Amino acid sequence: MKWLKYFFSEFLPEVIVEMKKVSFPSRDEVMGTTIVVIVTSFIFAFYLWAADMIILKVYQGVFDASKRLLS
Repeated sequence: MKWLKYFFSEFLPEVIVEMKKVSFPSRDEVMGTTIVVIVTSFIFAFYLWAADMIILKVYQGVFDASKRLLS
């Protein structure tokens, strides 16, 4: 029961005080940062896809060269 008294007498009032200090972003700020995150995600996705294709071509070239050497 001690924790219940602590919860209502100390913890909950402190939470209320801290929540009054919180500043929430405006709708425009949220939209702007969301667009930045989406665009950045597409850029990184394209970069990783291109890097993957380059690595794949290099490996295929190495395997084809080793086939020719071993044949």
